[in-house]
Amino acid sequence: MKTKHITLITLLFFAFTSGAFAQGFIEGTVYEETENGERTPLPGVNVYWKIVNEGTVTDANGHYKIPLHERIGCLVFSCISYENDTVHHMVEPTHYDHIFHSTHVLNEVQIAARQKALYINPIKAQAIETITSESLKRAACCSLAGSFENNASVDVSYSDAVTGAKQIQLLGLSGIYTQMMTEIIPNFRGLASTFGLNYVPGTWMNGIQVSKGTSSVRNGYESITGQINVDYKEPLPDKSEKVFVNLYGNTMLMTDFNFNGRVKVGKNDGIMLFGHVSHNHMKMDGNGDSFMDDPITTQYNVFMRYSHPHTGSFGCKVGLKALKETRLGGQMDFDPAHRLDDGYNLYGIGINTERYEAFAKGGYHFDRKDTSLGTQHQVTYHKVDSYYGLTDYNANQLSYFGNLLFDSYLVNEHHNYSVGVSYTYDKYDEHLNDSAFQRVEQVPGAFVEYNFSDDHHWNIIAGFRADYNTYYQRMLYTPRLHVRFKTHDELTLRASAGKGYRSPNVLAENSTMFASSRAIRFLDTPKMEEAWNYGINLTKGIDIGWREIVINADFYRTDFVNQIVLDRDADAHEVRIYNLNGKSFSNSAQIEANCEIFPDFDLTLAFRYNDVKMTIDDSLREKPFVNRYKGLVTMSYAPGTWQFDFTTQFNGDSRVPDLSGNATAMAHGQNIERSPFYVIMNAQVMKKLGNCWELYLGGENLTNYKQDYPIISADNPASEDFDASMVWGPLSGIRAYLGVRFQIK
Repeated sequence: MKTKHITLITLLFFAFTSGAFAQGFIEGTVYEETENGERTPLPGVNVYWKIVNEGTVTDANGHYKIPLHERIGCLVFSCISYENDTVHHMVEPTHYDHIFHSTHVLNEVQIAARQKALYINPIKAQAIETITSESLKRAACCSLAGSFENNASVDVSYSDAVTGAKQIQLLGLSGIYTQMMTEIIPNFRGLASTFGLNYVPGTWMNGIQVSKGTSSVRNGYESITGQINVDYKEPLPDKSEKVFVNLYGNTMLMTDFNFNGRVKVGKNDGIMLFGHVSHNHMKMDGNGDSFMDDPITTQYNVFMRYSHPHTGSFGCKVGLKALKETRLGGQMDFDPAHRLDDGYNLYGIGINTERYEAFAKGGYHFDRKDTSLGTQHQVTYHKVDSYYGLTDYNANQLSYFGNLLFDSYLVNEHHNYSVGVSYTYDKYDEHLNDSAFQRVEQVPGAFVEYNFSDDHHWNIIAGFRADYNTYYQRMLYTPRLHVRFKTHDELTLRASAGKGYRSPNVLAENSTMFASSRAIRFLDTPKMEEAWNYGINLTKGIDIGWREIVINADFYRTDFVNQIVLDRDADAHEVRIYNLNGKSFSNSAQIEANCEIFPDFDLTLAFRYNDVKMTIDDSLREKPFVNRYKGLVTMSYAPGTWQFDFTTQFNGDSRVPDLSGNATAMAHGQNIERSPFYVIMNAQVMKKLGNCWELYLGGENLTNYKQDYPIISADNPASEDFDASMVWGPLSGIRAYLGVRFQIK
C-alpha cells in the first residue's frame, strides 16, 4: 500500500514538472522625486494588490518584488505623506519603477476601503482560504472558537455538556487531525487540544488562513485533514492600531475586556502588549436538568511581542505569552469545597489551567535574490489540574519546536527550492486517578521542497520529509504534492496528495470521556495515527455586469492506515480504545459561491456533504457526531457607517452512539439513532461613531434551538448510567450581546 501511494505521487510529480517553468512577478524600485527632479529610492513603501490587500514592502534600496495577481490587475503604492497611487492593468510579468512626486505631499490623508471578508489567493498552489479582520468583525468573535460562524469549511461544536469545551471539524474529522498554528509555528498540541480554541482572543487576530488537505512539508508531518494558521496583530504602524480596546457583554452575564497597544522602538521596531480578561458571572439552567448550561469560567491572558521588520537584511519577531484559566461546572448547587467522594451527592467539575509560551523567529536575506535563511523556535509549558465528579485528571506538558530553513533557487530565481531541518521535543506527565502515563518524544527531521511555476498557468510544489520518532522508534516518510493549473478563461484547478502522521494523546484529546461514568478500557497500546489525503479544488470567477461571482468547489478524501478508535457503541458503560482494524475514511464535498449583489452587499451560499466511516467493533459504521451535510447563507450590508450581518446554518443529521444498554437513556427516550436536522441563525448590527468608536449589538442562536436533556441520568450523577458526552447540538438558547470598540490608528 505504501509503495503504491509513493509511486503514484512520484509519477504525478514527474508528469507535471516536465512542463513547468517560472512564476510571474512584478518588480522594480520606488523613487521619491523632489521639485528639482532628483530621485532617491524610497524604503518602507507598501506595495499591494487592491481588494485582497496582499503585498510587500520596499527594502532599504526602495526595491520591491511581488507575485503576479492577474485577477486583480490593480497594484497600489502606499506611503505615509503621499497619496496612494493605483496602477491598472498590471497583468503581465514586468519591471516597473514607480515615482512619488513631492508635489503630492499632503498634510493629512485618510483613505477608507472595504476589505474582503474571505478569499482564496488565486496564485497559490494550495487552496488557502483567508479569513480577514473584516470577517472577524462580523460576529462577536470572543475567541478563535467563534471565528468560524461565517465559515462553511470549519464546524465548531460542544464536546460535552459540562465543561464548555468546543471542538472543530474539518473534512468531517476531529480537529486533532488539523494542524493548528500561530504565525506558521505549530501550536495547541497535546494538553491544549481540548480548550485551545479559547486561548486566542478574537481581537488579537489580524487574520486566519484555512487550508484543506495536506500542507507544506516545511511545517512538519502532522497535517492530515488541513491546517489553520492564526496571524496576530503586528506592532507596526501600517499593521495595527496604536491603541485598541474592546468591551463585550452578553445575556449570560459573560464579560470580555480586551486591549492592545503598540510602542515604536527606534526607527522601525515596535513592541505590542495584548491583554484579555473574561468572566462568566451567572449560573444558568435553560433546560431544567439541574446542570449549568455553561461553566463559570475566568481567564486572564497576556501577550507581549517585539518585531524588527526586514528593512535591511535581517528581521526577527519575539513573543511571550501567559494564560491562567479556571472552569467550574456541574450541577447548579454544586459547592467546589465538596466532592462526590466526600459523600456529597452533587456532581461538579473543576479545571485549572496554566500555560506559558515563548517564541522567536528570525530571517536573514542574502544579496542573492530570493535567498534567505530563517529559523523558528517555540517553548511551551502547559499544566492542568482537574476533576470530573469522581475522576481526577492532572497533567503537564513541556514542548519545544525548532525549525531551520534555507530558501533559494536553481538556474534562476523562478525555480525555487527549500531545505531544512527540524526538532520537536514533547514530555508528557499525566495522572488519571491512580494511574500514571508518562512519555518523552524526540523527533529530529529534515525536508526538501521544490517549487515549479510558469508565468500564468502552472504552479507545482513537491516536497518530501523524513523524521524519526524516538518514542515509537520508527521512521516517518512524508511525501506531498500540490498542483495548480489556471486556464485562459480564469478557471483555476488545484490538486493535492500526501501523507500525514500524528502522535495520539488519547486522554488529553478526549477529556470528554471523563464527563461520564463510563469505564475507560485500553484494548491496545496506541500506535501512531497515519493517513493519506487526496483533494481537488476548482475556483472560477464569473463576470455578470460589473459584479463577479466567485465559485469554489472541492472534494477531499482521507484514508487512514491507522487510527485510534474510541468505541462507545460496544458497551453503553464503557469507552473502549484500540487501534484501527479495518477501514476508516472520510469523503467531503463542498461548493460555495460569493458575490457582491449590489454595492456594499455581500452574499455567500455554501453546501457541504460528508461521508465519514470507520471500523467500530468489527463493523464499518458511520462515525458518530458528524453531520452528513451543512448549508450556510451569510449576508453582509455595509452602507456608510452602518453594517448589518446575518448568518444561517443548516445542520444535517448525524449518527448517535448506541445507548441500548443504558437503562436510564432507554426509559427517558434518550437513545436515538440519529440527531435531527436543525437551523441556527445569528445576526449583528454595527455602527461606527466617528473615527475611533464602534458600537455593535447582536444575537446568537435566534431560533432558540437546543438539545433537550443532553445529560443522561442528570438526576443521579453517581449512577453507572450518568453520561454528559452524548452532545450533538447547541446547549443554550438565544444569547444577545452588546459591545463597544475604541481604537486610535
